[in-house]
Amino acid sequence: MSDDFNMSMRKFLKQVGVTSQQAIEEAMRDAATAGKDYTAKAVISIPELGLEHEVTGTIKGQD
Repeated sequence: MSDDFNMSMRKFLKQVGVTSQQAIEEAMRDAATAGKDYTAKAVISIPELGLEHEVTGTIKGQD
């Protein structure tokens, strides 16, 4: 793959990671989360390619 492709991919994924972490942290601050586990789901789609990728996981509440 080309350098331009790799750079644009890394830039997009970094933006997804940083903005998602900020949103999750804000939501957790605004809720009583101690001792609770939360199911999280992220979906990345590229409609033009027919791509829909889903990742699920668990985020533990803050003490």
